[in-house]
Amino acid sequence: MPRAQNDGGVNKTITWLTPEGDREWFPPLEQALEEPDGLLAAGGDLAPARLLAAYRRGIFPWYSAGQPVLWWSPNPREVLLPAEFRRTRSLSKTLRNRGFEVTFDRDFAAVVAACAARRENSAGTWITPEMHAAYCELHARGRAHSVEVRLDGALVGGLYGVLMGSVFFGESMFSRERDASKVAFARLVERAVVAGLQLIDCQLPTAHLRSLGSRPMDRTEFSRRVREGTAGPDVPLFADA
Repeated sequence: MPRAQNDGGVNKTITWLTPEGDREWFPPLEQALEEPDGLLAAGGDLAPARLLAAYRRGIFPWYSAGQPVLWWSPNPREVLLPAEFRRTRSLSKTLRNRGFEVTFDRDFAAVVAACAARRENSAGTWITPEMHAAYCELHARGRAHSVEVRLDGALVGGLYGVLMGSVFFGESMFSRERDASKVAFARLVERAVVAGLQLIDCQLPTAHLRSLGSRPMDRTEFSRRVREGTAGPDVPLFADA
C-alpha cells in the first residue's frame, strides 16, 4: 500500500500508521503526494484522539469500504470564509418562503446516515459504518455537530462537521429537497458570523460549494490559519443547540 513519489529529487512516501501507535502523531504535510493530491498516510484508526489530532493539523480521513483509513491534506484546500458566503436572491427567497425548519444538534446520527446513503449515479459511499460510529462518538464528546433541515416534520437536508476553536471542519451535506443543503449552510454561516468563526473547511471543491462562495487556499496558509484558529476555546457556534 505505501507508495513513493519523487518531487524534484525528494522522495515522498505514504506513511503507514498503526492502531497501537502514537495517535497524536502525523507526518509533515509536505510529505503528501501530488497524485493523488494530498494523500499523506494510511492505516491507524478512527479513535477520537487521532481524529482530533488530524484536524488540528489540517488532515482528514477519506476512504472506501475495504480500504485502510486514508489520511489527506490536499493542496490547495477548499475553504469558505463566513464573510464571503454568497447568499443569492433565490436562496434568500427560499429561506423566507419555503417553510424549512432549521435546528442544530437535534439529530446528529440521522444527518450522518442521510449523508452516507447511496446517491443517484454513485457506486457507494465513503461514510462507512466505522466512520459513522467515530463521528457519533465525537458528537457525544461535544466535538462534532450537525445542522438539520426539516420540511413538514421530515428531515430533508443537513450537514455535519467538527468544531475546533474558531474553525469548523465540514464533513458532508445532503439534500432531499431543492436547496435544503444550501439552507443548512446559510443558517450555519449566520451563526458563524455572530460567533466569530474564522474559517469553514470544505476540503475539496465542488460546483455546489463554489456557488456558495468557497475558494481555494494554499495549504501553507490553510495550515497556519488552522493552527491559530484551533489554539483557543471553541466559539459558541452551537452553544444554545
